[in-house]
Amino acid sequence: MNARNAVACLAFGQTIVWAGMYYLFPALLLRWEDAEGWSKTTLTAAFAGALVMSGLFAPMAGRIIDKGRGAELMAAAAVLGAVMLSLLPMAESIWIFAGIWLVIGIVLACTLYEPCFAIITRTRGAEARRAITMVTLVAGFAGTVSFPINHAVAEAFGWQAAVLTFAALIAFVGAPLLWLGGHHMEQDYRRRSGEGETSHAGHAAADNIRTLGQVVRQPVFLALAVAFSLLWLNHSLMLNHLLPILEDRDIHKDVAVFAASMIGPMQVAGRLAMMAVEKHLSAFAITGAGFVGVVAASACLFFSDLSPTLLVPFVILHGSCYGIMSIMRPVSTREILGSRNFGAISGALALPVQITAALAPFLGSLLWQIGGYDLALLAVVIAGVAAPLSFRLSVALSRRDRIRQEGKALQD
Repeated sequence: MNARNAVACLAFGQTIVWAGMYYLFPALLLRWEDAEGWSKTTLTAAFAGALVMSGLFAPMAGRIIDKGRGAELMAAAAVLGAVMLSLLPMAESIWIFAGIWLVIGIVLACTLYEPCFAIITRTRGAEARRAITMVTLVAGFAGTVSFPINHAVAEAFGWQAAVLTFAALIAFVGAPLLWLGGHHMEQDYRRRSGEGETSHAGHAAADNIRTLGQVVRQPVFLALAVAFSLLWLNHSLMLNHLLPILEDRDIHKDVAVFAASMIGPMQVAGRLAMMAVEKHLSAFAITGAGFVGVVAASACLFFSDLSPTLLVPFVILHGSCYGIMSIMRPVSTREILGSRNFGAISGALALPVQITAALAPFLGSLLWQIGGYDLALLAVVIAGVAAPLSFRLSVALSRRDRIRQEGKALQD
């Protein structure tokens, strides 16, 4: 197996686990509410718990990956995730249902983008960005895979059959692909490096711990964390409530499922467009455009009750801009905060972003209870407007700090 095939294995493996463990929840949310009688608020709280567990266990996954066991970790976790999915139809209470999702949250920490990109970065070095882009281009279709399959199988055989279908896909297709891709990359890396990295990894971890406290106290870091946290709140709330939002706006169920399914391809389209213009635009310009596009998408969905045709620009803008931002987040973070000890910086930034994304579906349910989806969407629009303002502040603070450092260097 060559490097390109290894990346392909990871890309298709990521598509399956994203479709079967992340997008499965919003795809089946209404069916669980209708069939089991569990409230939307309680259901989204269960998913929020899963995402919080994912954030808490991410450092553990990172340590295992640093030891060269990333392929085994992803494959084993994917199999565990398939087992947990197969137990969902037997959940007789919301508490058992929520408990299963807490375990799935641990699986998410070991199987999705974060561990996959960590393996690629560790083994590919300077070539990692291209490989990561290729993975995201393919895995951007995960929603397109998840929503139609879940809808079709659930319509014909019930939601239980839909869950079991993805459990089988993850166990017998996704897990082997993740292992094959990750194992080849680790083996190739060992052949090229010719030496162990245990002591180096331990030294890096200690350095990251020392640096973390210094970084998080900087205003530029806080501004950047607020910007990306608000962006991920926007995406997570709208993604997990999209079908109920469209139902609330009297959009036909088939149209709603199709719209939700097209967000994935729009992510891919956005990434391809970014690749076409990235040589002509700065990272800040691309990131800023992504923020603005998300705000415009939120406004389109808010006013879609007046004109259902606004659903088209919503899907295009939200999908393409979020697809761009998933790549530009680490790029712009490096531009603003520098490349020194980037692992510690990236990990610290991910914490508030992941917690915000985890709580967003539950927050959406609370706002829906208080004032319906109009209130929830208004909050999303406000958050979307605040995000680029906070990003611009982080850029300005970064430039100010660099000018100060350069002036101090000249004085010395």
